[in-house]
Amino acid sequence: MADEFAFAPVTATEIVFDGKVWDVRRDTFGYNGSGIIREYLDHPGAVAILALDEQDRVLLIKQYRHPVRVREWELPAGLLDEAGEHPLVGAQRELAEEADLTATRWDMLSEFYTSPGGSNEVIRIYLARGLAVADDVFARTEEEADIEIRWVPLDECVDAILASKVQNPSLVIGALAAHAARARGWSSLAPADTPWPRHPTNWDHEV
Repeated sequence: MADEFAFAPVTATEIVFDGKVWDVRRDTFGYNGSGIIREYLDHPGAVAILALDEQDRVLLIKQYRHPVRVREWELPAGLLDEAGEHPLVGAQRELAEEADLTATRWDMLSEFYTSPGGSNEVIRIYLARGLAVADDVFARTEEEADIEIRWVPLDECVDAILASKVQNPSLVIGALAAHAARARGWSSLAPADTPWPRHPTNWDHEV
């Protein structure tokens, strides 16, 4: 079972809202004999990092998210908003900036579209192991200024997910994927530099 790429022919496209972080795009395309217009969030994509220590504890951060008015538990994560930056390099940067950590082993754990009916945002989740404290400590501002950091056993993360105590999608997907992958001896992991055809910037030359 696998998703299937299907590129409906786009006859017109325009940015109808030019935002600070992401835009709203309007496409006109043909599908099933109809001309269809859809507006969606045009997003640069993001990476998230499930950092796992030798005791099978996951590093979590608690951060304020204004649209939902929640300080939620999350994995370290960030936008791919630096032109030409490889997603793995972005993940390494975000782990250092948000958690003051480096890692010697990186694997691709999972990836997902956040809301495929209304956004092209895609997030790749990396598994980071062989952790060490970074040489530089980053100054954090705005919503990141009061980040709370906690090490939580992977099994407790799964329990919290199943009890609906946490809901961040990267945390939910990452923790469940890591729990399942661990049970299979990590055989489902992919190399950290695995091509990323789901990311819109790669559609022209990887699909």
